[in-house]
Amino acid sequence: MMQWTVQELLEKKGIHVKEEHIPILEQRWEQMRQVRRKMRKGPFNDYDISLRNIPGGDHIE
Repeated sequence: MMQWTVQELLEKKGIHVKEEHIPILEQRWEQMRQVRRKMRKGPFNDYDISLRNIPGGDHIE
């Protein structure tokens, strides 16, 4: 299996980012890959989460 760099993947999709952002994106990409590896090995209940967006819900009542 061929490993693509973040920059190659983005360029294939027509997405151009500033050169100084590449190291940040590479670090975040690696973190996501680590989570995926853990998910394949571990119990899924620990990773069974969801995110809800409630417009205007960013305040505490």
